[in-house]
Amino acid sequence: MNDLIEIYRRIEYLRNNGLKMKEIADYVDMAPSVLSALYSSVLPTYVTSLKQGHSEEDSLDLALAQVNNVSKKRLLGNLASTKELLFSLEPANGEAKTHPFMEMMTAEMQRSVQEVYNYSGSYLSYSLSSSCQCLKVEPYLIEASEDNTYVKVTHMSAYNTTHRGVGLFNNHQNGYIFFNERESPQMALFSIYLQLPMYDFPPFLKGLYLSLDYNRNPIARRILFVKQGDSTDMEEFLELKGELVPLDKLTELQKKYYDYTCQEGDCIRTCMVPSPQLNENDLEREKKILSL
Repeated sequence: MNDLIEIYRRIEYLRNNGLKMKEIADYVDMAPSVLSALYSSVLPTYVTSLKQGHSEEDSLDLALAQVNNVSKKRLLGNLASTKELLFSLEPANGEAKTHPFMEMMTAEMQRSVQEVYNYSGSYLSYSLSSSCQCLKVEPYLIEASEDNTYVKVTHMSAYNTTHRGVGLFNNHQNGYIFFNERESPQMALFSIYLQLPMYDFPPFLKGLYLSLDYNRNPIARRILFVKQGDSTDMEEFLELKGELVPLDKLTELQKKYYDYTCQEGDCIRTCMVPSPQLNENDLEREKKILSL
């Protein structure tokens, strides 16, 4: 039954190097739906069951019970020939291609440049500080890269350190921003998910960020981006400063931002359809709706 694990790894190798499931299925004379069920359900369940200490026979029975289009008798009867055909199949020219997920990310980065005009400019972000009970204010700059191949995002922390990252903006619905918080080669990914409103040139963006706290444990926080201007001039951006604002120093407007992003017991959800005005009252309205 070790052949099953080798078949699984071989299909994964072929998929990661550019071959489509239908191409593989045709080559081994198997229905694409059957091969897809093997790869996405049967074989992963089989491997997991083995790791949990179950026998090969029981693991296979459990795995096959997850689908209704794979025959155990036919699978075992064709095991040797299927393995031989899979190992005789090679990607074109024998050259490994980029991982499909990385290809998708590259394509999305390029498409995002066409979307970013709606969100370009400088912002002040508001979120809860991890070090003290303060409102954390940090500047961000969103713009197309100089060669228009990706969305460039600059982040200035409340401690005056600067990070450069990339952004993905998809169909005016979802946005993603990624940074590395540490100096290379260390990796400490800081990621932000933004739910983009159905609104041209929105005055603010709302979402969540995931990062590491001072003990390198993952934490999630609400974050609010309030637009400061459409300019992407770096000198103007550098005039913005990050800071930690104590509760007794909050302005009336900052108090609204604090109530939205920093309250305890908050459920992290966000309304996608805003009011026609899209202003600070939407933040209060959203919290009331989602607390019902």
